[in-house]
Amino acid sequence: MRSYAIGDIHGHYDLLRRAQDLVAADRAREGDFTAPLIHVGDLVDRGPKSRQVIEHLMAGQAAGEPWHVLKGNHDRLFSMFIADPWARDPNLRVERPWLHPRVGGATTLTSYGIRGPEDRPLAEVHADALWTIPQEHVEWIGALPTHLVFGDALFVHAGIRPGVPLAQQTEDDMLWIRSEFLDDPRDHGKLVVHGHTAIDKATHYGNHLNMDSSAAYGGPVSAAVIEGREAWLLTPEGRVKLG
Repeated sequence: MRSYAIGDIHGHYDLLRRAQDLVAADRAREGDFTAPLIHVGDLVDRGPKSRQVIEHLMAGQAAGEPWHVLKGNHDRLFSMFIADPWARDPNLRVERPWLHPRVGGATTLTSYGIRGPEDRPLAEVHADALWTIPQEHVEWIGALPTHLVFGDALFVHAGIRPGVPLAQQTEDDMLWIRSEFLDDPRDHGKLVVHGHTAIDKATHYGNHLNMDSSAAYGGPVSAAVIEGREAWLLTPEGRVKLG
């Protein structure tokens, strides 16, 4: 049961393509062109090419690529802004709305050609967003699933609430959870493959695999291949065992 995973992208289209090229090279070596490739969310914000990331992933799915794309917390923030620019995600600090530089929403709007989103009245920026951003992008982002189970792996953006059955997990936890999940050593029934918490490099912790190698802060977008509960980082030189 082979699958592939790509970590947080954050608007770095060029890094995404580089990671997907590594997956394509491993597919060619293995002769496996059907194993699913799961992108674990946070497609947008902070990086310069969120629109291109969305267009690329949508086009690949439409062309029949075995790509799955999960919803990240930043993707939900994007959707919330389009629906209501004054809405606040309960997990986001009040003093840091989506357009705050630390959150990165302004870069997403800029990638759509919306000028100065952080310097103009919110209602004006929102009106420009409704006019400019294709409705199919809005609908696609809004419909992204929160998780995917494949073989011995559970793919999700942030993690899960330990000890809670999958059917009872909340979207808030699957998109935002950190220490309660990351610090829990118990077996979760599946290898949980996730992103959300930025670290220096993709790391296998035994019960979970963190794919967020800090693309939002100058790191790469990482790609890995998962077979059972084992995983290998994909590099230009080939596979490197994780864990």
